[in-house]
Amino acid sequence: MTRFIWDKFSKDFLETLLSPYGQVIVSKEVTSEVKKIDLWFAPNTSNRPAHLGLLGKLSQSSCLFEPYRNPVSQDDILDCLDRQLTVRGLLRREAKKNKRRISNDEIPRLWILTPTASESVLNAFSSHLTPEWGEGIYLLPDPLKTGVVVIHQLPETSETLWLRLIGRGRKRDEAIAQLESLPADNPLRSDTLELLYNVSRNLEATAKTSQEDREFIMRLAPLYQLEKEQTLQEGRQEGRQEGRREEAANLVNKLLQRRFGETPQNIEETIRGLSLEGLEDLAVALLDFEGMTALVSWLEERAYFS
Repeated sequence: MTRFIWDKFSKDFLETLLSPYGQVIVSKEVTSEVKKIDLWFAPNTSNRPAHLGLLGKLSQSSCLFEPYRNPVSQDDILDCLDRQLTVRGLLRREAKKNKRRISNDEIPRLWILTPTASESVLNAFSSHLTPEWGEGIYLLPDPLKTGVVVIHQLPETSETLWLRLIGRGRKRDEAIAQLESLPADNPLRSDTLELLYNVSRNLEATAKTSQEDREFIMRLAPLYQLEKEQTLQEGRQEGRQEGRREEAANLVNKLLQRRFGETPQNIEETIRGLSLEGLEDLAVALLDFEGMTALVSWLEERAYFS
C-alpha cells in the first residue's frame, strides 16, 4: 500500500515541476492492452529554467519518466522498454497516417528513475556512464534512447536536489534538509513541501507502515508544524495590515464627507481599494483640495480612478 503512496508522490512531484514548461500526461494509456506510461512530458519551450537543475536537463526534449520506489530489476527495465517501443510505434503510425516521416528526435527519450540499481542489472543492458551526464546516470545503447538514473549515486548538489527527493532513507532526508534551506518565497519549495506533507498524512492513515516510512513521518512532523505556525503568523500580520488599511479608508472618507458632503459611491469604493500608503498620501493631499473635482484629478493622475 505505501509503495503506491510513494509512486503517486513521484508522479505528482514531477508533474508539478514540469507542467509550467510543457504538456504533462500522467498514466498515459498507449494501447488497447492498457500499457501505462507513468509520466509523458512534451516541452513547449526550448529552455528549461536553471533552478530545475538536472531534471531540467533530462527534460530538454520530449521524454518518458518511469520512477521506481524500489531498486529497478531487469524485468522492470524490460517493461519500460516495451512501453517506450509501444509509444514509438504509436507515433510512427500517426506520422504515416499524416503522410510524413518522423525523425528519431521526435521519439521520446525514456528515463528510468530508481533509488539504487545492482551492477548486474546495469551490465545486463550494456549501460554506461558518460562525461556529459556524469555520476549516477547510465545510458543504454543509443538506439534505445534510454537512461537509468540511479538517484542514490547522484552528487549531493543543488543541481540534483529535485531528483534526490524521489530517493529513499538518508538520501531523501538530506534532500529534504536542503529543500528546507531554500528561501521561503521559493515557489518550488512551498509546492514540494505540500506534496511531502500529503505523503506523510497518507502514510499516517495507513494501517501498516515500514520503519522507513515511520521515520519519514517523524522527520516531516516538526517541519510541518513550523510551516503551519509561520503561515498563521503571516495571516495575523496580513490581518493587522488589512485592519489598518480599513481604518485609514474610513477616516479619509469621513474627512471627505465633512469637507465636501456626500461622496459618490464609485469614488468611495475606489478610495477603499487604495493601499495603506495610498490612503496616507491622500489624507495629506486632501487638505489642499478645493472640491470633488480636485479629488478626482488626484486619483486619475495616479491611475487609481478612470
